[in-house]
Amino acid sequence: MCSAAEEAIGRGDRVAPLRLVIFDLDGTLINSAEMIVAAKREAFAAVGWPAPPRAELLGAVGLSVPENFRMLAGAEAPYEEMGAAYKAAWTRLLAAGAGHELFAGAAELIDRLSAAPDATLGIATGNSRRGVARILAQYGWERCFATIQTAEDAPSKPAPAMILHALQATGIAPSGTAMIGDTSYDMAMARAAGVQAIGVAWGYHEPDALRAAGAHDIVETFDELAALLAA
Repeated sequence: MCSAAEEAIGRGDRVAPLRLVIFDLDGTLINSAEMIVAAKREAFAAVGWPAPPRAELLGAVGLSVPENFRMLAGAEAPYEEMGAAYKAAWTRLLAAGAGHELFAGAAELIDRLSAAPDATLGIATGNSRRGVARILAQYGWERCFATIQTAEDAPSKPAPAMILHALQATGIAPSGTAMIGDTSYDMAMARAAGVQAIGVAWGYHEPDALRAAGAHDIVETFDELAALLAA
């Protein structure tokens, strides 16, 4: 899969108007909610702190791991230790067979976009590079994305650095770029980078929060997203 996208990138094909589509992962393409909540609860337990409610734990998704726990527990919390415990819990849960699933329609849209000669795809995520590589391998997406930006490459969302790095890597202007995500951090990052901010309603932040953060559009389904990108 996705060889058409790679061939187009190799030829240097760049066709207006929308040329670069950057996706968030968790809450946008994949649903990892149960695993995220379980790993975060283990992280809080590891340092003897009470875990916030589920909605708050998911509300911090999209930030880098240290920023997740700084936001959830406060600047005085041992958030670096909590982050390490979270990563250890995540690894253990994976080994025990836990995981995630694609949202319905995600695979079809990625395949369709990757086959379009005028589309370049990217990822901007708070995940680690190792985690992203595992996800791409699982779904056969290793050749789909021309640029992959993670929490290891740039400051945490909502700073615009991930998108700015993607623009530099692909040579595509902000005016021809869209960021698609499920959190207010994604929308604020897109706005700060000067690109189109498209929110999805099926993720971890409510549509009202996406609008307040500057979403230009919000879609309810992948079919709506496909139509918006085509338009």
